[in-house]
Amino acid sequence: MQKNNKRTKIIIIILLLLLTTGCTKTLTDSDKKAVKNPTTGQTLTANIICQPTNKETIEIYKENKVNIDKLPKCSEFKINSGKYEGLWTSIFVKTLAYFLLLLGGIVKNYGVSVIIISLIIRFIAYPITKKTAMQSEIMKKAQPEINRIQKKYANKKDQESMIKQNQETMAVYKKYNINPMSGCLFAMIQLPIFIAFFEAVQRTPVIFEDRFLGLQLGTTPSVGITNATFYSYIILMLLIAATTYFSFKMSGMSNNDDPTMKMMPTMMTLMIIVTAMFMPTGLGIYWITSNVFTIAQNYMVRRSREVNGKKKI
Repeated sequence: MQKNNKRTKIIIIILLLLLTTGCTKTLTDSDKKAVKNPTTGQTLTANIICQPTNKETIEIYKENKVNIDKLPKCSEFKINSGKYEGLWTSIFVKTLAYFLLLLGGIVKNYGVSVIIISLIIRFIAYPITKKTAMQSEIMKKAQPEINRIQKKYANKKDQESMIKQNQETMAVYKKYNINPMSGCLFAMIQLPIFIAFFEAVQRTPVIFEDRFLGLQLGTTPSVGITNATFYSYIILMLLIAATTYFSFKMSGMSNNDDPTMKMMPTMMTLMIIVTAMFMPTGLGIYWITSNVFTIAQNYMVRRSREVNGKKKI
């Protein structure tokens, strides 16, 4: 009961942080239409946190009456720069933007900075994600028994049968020491990180103006595929699709006899592909890096369990 109360408190705290966010605002002209960079086709952000460096971008902001002179230079940006915008922006978004800028200045590319920061975050979260991966591997052993229970009560919809099914399922969880909520923990952490990356990229001009392997970090793939370097965005989308599919596949989602669950990796991948088409490329790079880390981690956990299992034999 106490563990459930702790989880509830964590969820409430995350929701409160998200509700107090000063989210990204699209730059609009006098006709209330979204302003786009004519060269890249990228929709620009109104509430940027530091000054742009590209001359064309600077002119666009000045034409639309955005006072960029009061903003700090991106090279001089600090976590406490600018006015207070709520807990979410002031603590999380600006902190992430600061480290992306700091590291980007060192490695001289903000795409590389996104990759390195993504890996650092995943290494910090490794104890949690490793536990989730181990639970997934244990779940694979328990899945045949859970499938038998589901088949047993497949055509029984009365309350008593549903209670018995739940009791028998929980008994299997107890037998294998499975925590059904453990898989949700990293998902709860990953969502705020995902949103923070989105805002940090969208609101920091030197990041969304920068390029990485032919990709402009602030441009969405839906716009990028219409440019001369369209092939780079196609490769990006293929990598997002492949890494997403295999990360979900390795999590054990398709080991259930339920046809809907078997289709889950494909359904989730299609959903992510559609979402990624309209997200900044910098966010796609973060997603690929995170997926690759997940795949490598799940592979190592699986190999570790196989080696340990052979030793016991």
